[in-house]
Amino acid sequence: MGEKIINYDRKKSVLADLSLLLVALSWGGGFIVVKNALADITPMWMMAIRFSFGFLAMAIVFHKNLIKISKKDLKSGLIIGVFLFLGYATQTIGLQYTTAGKQAFLTGTNVVIVPFLVWFITKKHPGWHSIVGALLTLIGIGLLTLQGGFSINVGDGLTLICAVFFAAHITSVGYFAADCDSIAISVVQAGVAAIIFVIGALIFEPMPKNINGNIEFAITYLVLFSTVGAILIQNIAQKFTPPTHAAIVLSMESVIGTILAVIILKDVFSFTMVIGCFFIFAAIIITETKLSFLKLTKTKQSDE
Repeated sequence: MGEKIINYDRKKSVLADLSLLLVALSWGGGFIVVKNALADITPMWMMAIRFSFGFLAMAIVFHKNLIKISKKDLKSGLIIGVFLFLGYATQTIGLQYTTAGKQAFLTGTNVVIVPFLVWFITKKHPGWHSIVGALLTLIGIGLLTLQGGFSINVGDGLTLICAVFFAAHITSVGYFAADCDSIAISVVQAGVAAIIFVIGALIFEPMPKNINGNIEFAITYLVLFSTVGAILIQNIAQKFTPPTHAAIVLSMESVIGTILAVIILKDVFSFTMVIGCFFIFAAIIITETKLSFLKLTKTKQSDE
C-alpha cells in the first residue's frame, strides 16, 4: 500500500502547529512543576492523585466511548496502562536525584528507542535514520551524564529506564490503536495507571500529611494541562497538520523543559552538557521526521 496523501489547509495547519507547541510547552513545564512538588510530596502519591483526577475528567468527557467499550479495548488499555505506569514511576522517582533540565532531554530519547522496538516486534528494519539517531543519542547521553567519570547517577539511570518504558508505551499504542477505539483505550490506560499508583503509594509510601498550595498547584497543572488538555489538543490538532510537523513541534518539549529549568530552577549546564543536549535533540528530529521536511523544501523550490 502506498503512503496516504493528505492535503492540509495552510491556515489550519499553522494553527494546529501552534496548538501542538502549547502541548510541548505544558509537557516541558511539567518537569519544573514536578521537581518543585517533590519537595513536599512523594512520587507515587503525586502520580496517584494526578492520574486519578485525570482518569475521572477523561471518563466524564469521553463517557460515550466508555459505554460502548469492547473487551479488546479493555485488554489493550490494560497493557498500555502498565507501560504508562512504569514510565511515569521511574521518571518521577528519578527526578528526585537529577535535574529537571537533564531529565527533559534524557526522557526525549524514547523516540529513538521506538523504531528498534518496532523492529523487534515486526522484523522491519528501522532504516538508516534510526541508526544515525541512536548513535547521536549515545554520544549525547555520554556528554550529558558522564560528568567527571564513567558513571551515571541514580536519577539519570532511572530516567533512561523511563525512556525505554515510554518507548514501549508508544509502541504498544501504535500496535493496538489501529484496531481499537483510541479514545477508549486512552481513558482505560489512565485508569490502570491510577490504580497501580494508588496501590504502590499505599504499600511503599506514607500518606501525605499536608497537602499545601505547592502540591495543589502541581496536581492542578498536571491534570488540566499535561494530561487532559494535552491529550485533547493533540488528538484534534494532529488532524490538521502533517505528522512531520507534529513530530518536530512536540519534540520541543525537551528544549522547553531545559530552558525553563535553567530560568526557574537555576539548573547549571556546562558547555559539554549543552553539546550533549544538541546531539540528543538532533537525534530526535532525525528519527522522528526522517528529514522529510528537507524533501518538502526541495519539492517546493523545484515547483517554483
